[in-house]
Amino acid sequence: MTARPIRPIRTLLVANRGEIACRIFSTARRMGLRTVAVFSEADANAAHVRAADEAHLIGPAPARESYLGIDRILEVAKASGADAIHPGYGFLSENADFAEAVEAAGLVFVGPPAAAIRAMGSKSAAKSLMEKAGVPLVPGYHGEDQDPDLLAREAARIGFPVLIKASAGGGGKGMKVVEKAEDFAATLASAKREAASSFGDDRVLIERYLTRPRHIEVQVFADGLGETVHLFERDCSVQRRHQKVIEEAPAPGMTDERRATMGEAAVEAAKAVGYVGAGTVEFIAEGEDFFFMEMNTRLQVEHPVTEAITGQDLVEWQIRVARGEALPLSRGELAITGHAVEARLYAEDADRDFLPQTGRLDHLRFPPGVRVDAGVAAGDAVSHHYDPMIAKLVAHGATRAEALAKLADALAGTEVIGLVTNRGFLERILRHPEFAEARHDTGFIARNAAELFAPAPADERLALLAGLAVLEREAAALPRAPADPHSPWATAGAWSMNLPARSEVGLRDGTTTRTLAFDRLAGRTTHLIETGAIEVAATLHPDGRLDARIGATRLGARVAFAGDRVAVFTGRAQATFTLVDPHAGDDAHHHHADRLVAPMPGSVVQVLVEAGAAVAKGDPLVVVEAMKMEHVIRAPHDGVVERVDVAVGDLVADGTELAVMAAEA
Repeated sequence: MTARPIRPIRTLLVANRGEIACRIFSTARRMGLRTVAVFSEADANAAHVRAADEAHLIGPAPARESYLGIDRILEVAKASGADAIHPGYGFLSENADFAEAVEAAGLVFVGPPAAAIRAMGSKSAAKSLMEKAGVPLVPGYHGEDQDPDLLAREAARIGFPVLIKASAGGGGKGMKVVEKAEDFAATLASAKREAASSFGDDRVLIERYLTRPRHIEVQVFADGLGETVHLFERDCSVQRRHQKVIEEAPAPGMTDERRATMGEAAVEAAKAVGYVGAGTVEFIAEGEDFFFMEMNTRLQVEHPVTEAITGQDLVEWQIRVARGEALPLSRGELAITGHAVEARLYAEDADRDFLPQTGRLDHLRFPPGVRVDAGVAAGDAVSHHYDPMIAKLVAHGATRAEALAKLADALAGTEVIGLVTNRGFLERILRHPEFAEARHDTGFIARNAAELFAPAPADERLALLAGLAVLEREAAALPRAPADPHSPWATAGAWSMNLPARSEVGLRDGTTTRTLAFDRLAGRTTHLIETGAIEVAATLHPDGRLDARIGATRLGARVAFAGDRVAVFTGRAQATFTLVDPHAGDDAHHHHADRLVAPMPGSVVQVLVEAGAAVAKGDPLVVVEAMKMEHVIRAPHDGVVERVDVAVGDLVADGTELAVMAAEA
């Protein structure tokens, strides 16, 4: 291979957003580089914009009009004096046309050559290449002919269940499991729509769906001088919707012999396409067998776990290789130290089929002791236009058990108010015996749904702490007379002649509503319970610390308020409550079961029924696309559709009425 000349990089533009842009800026700044951000109208005040030396608007919120606009990004590069462009991951990171355009503009593309992206960017082409190289493949169809009838016949030949995958992309977009032949046509159409929306290419491939596989991937790196190494493997088997949830390195149970075999296969795959830069070769393993899945020609979301066990900064490696330098270390100089695990904190409701959430993050705080890569901060908004990831938390320990415990404790101490997140769900995964004992596979979440989903409502102690915090905040907000502390006017609270001062606090936690009653008399506060009363006391400090006493027990907690919500964080337990008037009825919170509404902001991509149609429970009625994923609104029971209020192409807000069904008989 001809050596690349050294190309100076003084100013780096990152053609991306969120936590990966912030991450790249951090390394670039440490290397003495000037940084340039691009942003859409929705991201005008985003964290990556604040992190850069300068930032440029490139278009409206939809990605196709901003972050996917090659010409506009190149215009900003020229105007800002950038020498190089880093694509991050997602958006244009695996777009060969973009890589070529960057090089044609005389700029350095911090990524692989366009030819390598093309060779591995198409899953079908990559599998054909690997088949020629003798790398084992999962039985499937990887051809160019996309005739739906042909694809249906190929699926039948392979045997159900089969997996439909977008040929041009990754991240679970355009990936669907089909259990039986009669569902194939509708699922294929949905997969193609998602693929076209996410990658601008609706081609798919079909593979046999393995029942209990592990997802193992190998980090590879190559320079322009002919050297290629692997930086060991990662296990990414815990997934939902075919998207990774927990990642770790090294893979548990991996023997030295198998590591060498898979690592060598990954290196040969990279060499076969003249690879340069960071890449990931993904395998699916079941029993003693492993099969090539795909190669991601970019940095991965889960790269921090590899950095943790090797002590290397992979973004720095990318920049050095892009400049034409040799790899910082040879294969023999790389070694594994300890174990690392990463959890992806998302704004999503795990108990509602991982429905993405949008809105403002009123409060966000992470505990010390773990690495946090975040693309948002308190006060920022999570938009329906982009991926709802809030942050990645990464823990490193001498052993796997230590790393898992550190990350679980960090998640327990993570504070979020304003949006529902998967925080508790992630913590339950890490503490689950099957995962702790490394007996998991890609079906782990579905198999253990009863234990991982729908946690019990917050316990009464957390509710009591929240109630005490509310009382203390209200008391602090009222004027106090400096005179006789026993005077009723000095208490600045409820007061009755010769009777205790009664205060009530209404708290709602999901579907559970509590009314907490407190009596104050002669400087003492008691909490009324079914069996009588218990003396309580609390001090709420300005920084949110709450010192409380419940009977003879003393407790410490952190409390945060946001609008009508109060959150309590203590040890491994936390809960967020909504303040409600204990004397008000619940009509304001009533929701008609037959008024079908949009679960989040998005666009209508399919309307499958008309007014007057008779439908069965579970039938799809309307399909809403949000964050590049399709969400199907189904009939809640057998009945008749009274009316449909939307059409294909409509943009809908969270709670927008989509259709109305007649009440169930």
